[in-house]
Amino acid sequence: MQCIASMSLPMTETTGALVLGGNLNGLTIARSLGRHDVPVWVATSPSIKLASYSRYTHRTLPWPDGECEAQVDYLLELAARHNLDGWVLFPTSDETAALLAKFHVPLSSRYRVSTPTWDILQWAYDKRLTYRLAEQEKVDYPVTMYPASEADLGACTFPAILKPAAHVAVNRFTADKAWPVTNREELLARYRQARELIPSDLILLQELIPGGGESQFSYASLCRDGQPIASLTARRTRQYPVDFGYSSSFVETLEVPEIVAPSRRLLAAIRYTGLVEIEYKFEARNGRYKLLDINPRLWTWSPLGARAGTDFPYLLWRMMMNKDVAEQTGRNGVRWMRVSTDFPAAVHEMLRGRLSLGAYLRSFRSPIQFALMAADDTLPGLLDLPLFAYKNLYNRYKGLLEGLPLKAEGLKSKG
Repeated sequence: MQCIASMSLPMTETTGALVLGGNLNGLTIARSLGRHDVPVWVATSPSIKLASYSRYTHRTLPWPDGECEAQVDYLLELAARHNLDGWVLFPTSDETAALLAKFHVPLSSRYRVSTPTWDILQWAYDKRLTYRLAEQEKVDYPVTMYPASEADLGACTFPAILKPAAHVAVNRFTADKAWPVTNREELLARYRQARELIPSDLILLQELIPGGGESQFSYASLCRDGQPIASLTARRTRQYPVDFGYSSSFVETLEVPEIVAPSRRLLAAIRYTGLVEIEYKFEARNGRYKLLDINPRLWTWSPLGARAGTDFPYLLWRMMMNKDVAEQTGRNGVRWMRVSTDFPAAVHEMLRGRLSLGAYLRSFRSPIQFALMAADDTLPGLLDLPLFAYKNLYNRYKGLLEGLPLKAEGLKSKG
């Protein structure tokens, strides 16, 4: 199979990594490992090849659509054909994380699988289980209902949101992540639309916590058996789109001790092993941080970790290789930005009067880590804006054809 890369690098004796997905998360993994001379291959669909253009990606392979069993057989066949025994498997999305977790045993006959097994990962993948875990561990989370039918919607207070419990299919509901509703008529209309896209038992109705990105916080960690090895806390200050962003656009590390203890309780309770990002939203009305999601794989702004002293993908690779990983905490005051999405987000916030031009310009002060621009790996950064523009035009055209609300989205990479 043909290698798709901007520059060939000499292979080493080092055991490599096979990354499932060519999105921004895949690029982050390729750069993190490649800078330490770890060979990286990427398996991805034809439409998501950002990581393929990195000089640190040695080879790009196709990723098959279809049933999970066929994808597992494909991975096992790749290992046999290319002598990838012992390579580390990295997921880049909820779907591939679930795949590796559910088929952990057969895949482990050839690879080192970097996710926990399904009995553990399911607590993060399925928000119904996530909130049950939060209840058990006395961690605050938004008021959530589990409507089985329209008759169960009567107790809703507005504003609220409808959200999928799990990313079981790719459609406009799971892509949008949440649909806000402000009255009963809107709730019924949106609920009926959601039921056409996913089973009713996967639809959650949840209180809408006021506030934008300034109220969104994360605890990110590499864990072993529920104990954090490397960690940091951050504020996801801006996102794009602004109100219900598909991914963060500007993030900064800072000390948020209020979310550390509850995060550690959650991870210890399920003995989590691997990379994880736990998202919270600050409820200003009562001063509480409420759990939103647990992301059991790499997150969009993870390159911030390397700049802050916690290079998460490389640390995970070392752990999977049974190499020493010292306990470490990311330093505060480091920023991460994806310029192509943060600029429109910042303009939107300025038009709302929630951000000044001076404050936006101060976002660029050092130390800052850009999402795609890198002096040692220039091509992905040069392609970011054209690919972002193409993606938005495609989504708008598709929305017009389907009669859907127009929505601009970045390259598919949650977090």
